[in-house]
Amino acid sequence: METITQSPIKLTTGAIQELTRIRQEDGFDQSQYLRIGVKGGGCSGLTYVLGFDAKMEDDEVYEIAGIPVVMKKAHGLYLMGMEVDFQNGLNARGFTFSNPNASSSCGCGTSFAV
Repeated sequence: METITQSPIKLTTGAIQELTRIRQEDGFDQSQYLRIGVKGGGCSGLTYVLGFDAKMEDDEVYEIAGIPVVMKKAHGLYLMGMEVDFQNGLNARGFTFSNPNASSSCGCGTSFAV
């Protein structure tokens, strides 16, 4: 039995729109979940993980605006309260992360330290 709990992260309207657009593309595998997490690496020590993936046995499952999301429970320590946005401007295009747990981050915004 799968339990959906309240998500520790927030997706902005821009992020929801872009993720929904991706999920509606021809050939998208609807069995995939949005995976949000962290991994070691980057110039600040930890790097964000954001992409579509299969659900694993030890994942926590969330739903945000109809988008199925999975995350390892341990990653919640690093990501609690984080906001994911999508920028579509002339100077920047892509997903951005606003993480209240980060004590520092690199210039590109994809790695951070706690």
